Amino acid sequence: MSPQPRSAVPNDLESYWIPFTPNRAFKAAPRLIARAKDMHYFTPDGRKVLDGGAGLWCVNAGHNRDPIVQAIQSQAAELDYSPAFQFAHPKAFELASRVAALAPDDLNHVFFCNSGSEAVDTALKIALAYHNIRGEGARTRLIGRERGYHGVGFGGISVGGIVANRKFFGSLLAGVDHLPHTYNREQQAFTKGEPDWGAHLADDLERIVTLHDASTIAAVIVEPMAGSTGVLPAPKGYLQRLRAICDKHGILLIFDEVITGFGRLGYAFAAERYGVTPDMITFAKGVTSGTVPMGGVIARKGIYDAFMRGPEHVAELFHGYTYSAHPLACAAGLATLELYREEDLFARAKKLEPRWADAAMGLKGLPNVLDIRTVGLTAGIDLASRPDAVGRRAYDAMEKAFHDHGIVIRVTGDIIALTPPLIVSEDQIGEIFDKVGKVIRAVA
Repeated sequence: MSPQPRSAVPNDLESYWIPFTPNRAFKAAPRLIARAKDMHYFTPDGRKVLDGGAGLWCVNAGHNRDPIVQAIQSQAAELDYSPAFQFAHPKAFELASRVAALAPDDLNHVFFCNSGSEAVDTALKIALAYHNIRGEGARTRLIGRERGYHGVGFGGISVGGIVANRKFFGSLLAGVDHLPHTYNREQQAFTKGEPDWGAHLADDLERIVTLHDASTIAAVIVEPMAGSTGVLPAPKGYLQRLRAICDKHGILLIFDEVITGFGRLGYAFAAERYGVTPDMITFAKGVTSGTVPMGGVIARKGIYDAFMRGPEHVAELFHGYTYSAHPLACAAGLATLELYREEDLFARAKKLEPRWADAAMGLKGLPNVLDIRTVGLTAGIDLASRPDAVGRRAYDAMEKAFHDHGIVIRVTGDIIALTPPLIVSEDQIGEIFDKVGKVIRAVA
C-alpha cells in the first residue's frame, strides 16, 4: 500500500483564535487535520484517524463524497452568487421543495440561512412576528430548557441552558424562561433509546404559563435530543405532552433539529420518529453533510400564510442574510439529499441503532464510567470528574484519542459524545468502541 501524502504544516499558529477551544493548550499540542475521506481524517503527516463525531455532528454522508464534491465544483463554475433579496436562483426553490418533502405534515415552507445559530434566531423572530401580525403582540416571551443548546446568537444563548455560553454576555434577551432539563441519572442510567422516566417534566410548562400567563408567551424551543450537553434523549411521551400544552395555550412549538435532522436518529427528522409535528423545525449541519455552511427553518403552512398579506410589493418578513440559499450551498444540499436517498442512509441508521447501542453499553463497568446513553447513532458517556479539575479527564481522553489511538471524539465537560457518519460499518462501530474503551482506561 502506498504511503499517504504529506501536507503542509503551518509555521505560525498564533493568529487564529480557535472557537470553543482552549487555545493555549491546543497550540502547545495541535490536533491538525489535513484531509478526509469517507469515515476517516488524515493528519498532515498522513496518519489515518477515524471520525467518531461526524465532524461536529454534521458529516452524515461521510467525508468528501464524490457526488457532493462534483456538485459543488460544477456550481462554482456556473453561478458563484446571486442576490438573496429580491432575486433568486432555481436551485434555491428545488432544495426548498426537497427539504419540505422530508418534513412531516404541513411543514412545507423553508427559509434558508447559513448555520444552526442563524436558524434558531430566525425561528424565534418568525415566532414573535407571527403573533404580532395576528394581533397578539403581547406574546413576546420565549421558553427554552436547561442544558439546551441553540447556537451562539443572542437569541440562541438566551433560550439555551448552558451556563458557560451565557454568563459572560450580559442580560441577554428579556422575557425568557426555561423548562427543567430531562436528565436524571438515578432514574435513567444506562438507557438505550428514550428513557421511561421523565415525561412529567413537560408539565412544568403549565407552571410557567401560570406564572407569566399564556397571552405573553410566543414559543417554546427544545431539542428532541440534546446533543451538545451530552446526548440527552427526550423521555417517552415528553414531546407529546409539550405539544398538547402548547396547543392548549396557543404557544408555538419549535424543534431544534440542527443535530437530529437528516438521519441522525434514523429518520429525516426526529419529529417523525416521535410522531409529533412542531410548528417550526430548525436545521443545518446534515443538510449539506457539512460541506458548505447552510441552515434553515421549516415552517407550517399556517405560519407562512399569516405573513402573506398587505401590499404585494412590500416584503412580508424583514429578515434574511446575504448568503441565504447560497448557490454552492444549494448545490451541495441537493447532492447530499440525493445521496441520502440513493443509499437509504436514514433507514440504515435506524437498522444499525441496536448494534450501536449494544456496543456502547459494552463500556459499562470501565473505570470512572458513570452512565451511558444512546439514541439513534449517538452515544453519551459520563466520566467521573477529577476532584481538582472538572472536565480534565474528558479533555485528556480527547487528546489521547487523537494522538495515541487514531480517533476523533467529542467531549463536553466530562462527557464523551460519539456520533459517527451514517455510512459507518458494523466493523467500524466495533472499532470506535474498542478505541474509546482503551482511551477510558488510559485516563483512569
